[in-house]
Amino acid sequence: MYFSRWWADLFTELKDKFTIYFLLIARQQEQPTKLVIFALKLLHTIKRKNMYPEELVKPMREDLTNIGFIELHTEQDVTEALAKEGTTLMVVNSVCGCAAANARPGAQMSLQNAKTPDHLVTVFAGVDREAVDAARSQMVPFPPSSPSMALFKNGELVHMLERHHIEGRAAEMIAENLKSAYDEFC
Repeated sequence: MYFSRWWADLFTELKDKFTIYFLLIARQQEQPTKLVIFALKLLHTIKRKNMYPEELVKPMREDLTNIGFIELHTEQDVTEALAKEGTTLMVVNSVCGCAAANARPGAQMSLQNAKTPDHLVTVFAGVDREAVDAARSQMVPFPPSSPSMALFKNGELVHMLERHHIEGRAAEMIAENLKSAYDEFC
């Protein structure tokens, strides 16, 4: 696993260096050659699929899916989830320590409340790129952060916890914040 990760990192670094190299060549030529144009197009289309291996994030995903969260992997999934009537809690999951120690346990504890969201969904930063981008586009004006949690009511953002609200705070504090939002909006 580590060896394949090393190759992926090396490939990305080389791709970036070759892109710069071909861009410099293209700028020096009045009319870039077909080879240079082809190389630039090819390098532009090469994308690394995921930042983190699936084996690494599987237990982190399960922290939420085991308590009823539905994973969203595509833009379409996000659009459909937020189109549902009622309240939706969306957790932008992450591999970081504050997600493990604070965000995921806080989300779980928050569900021990008289009022809870109708729908529980999650996207994973660094893995489900398309879904994360779609989710974050619905969280404007808040800047992208992970982990983060957003409560939507009938598709409209009504409450937001950004990373700086999560990092360094106990899971119990996060749960209480969410419970207050549930009491108000659910």
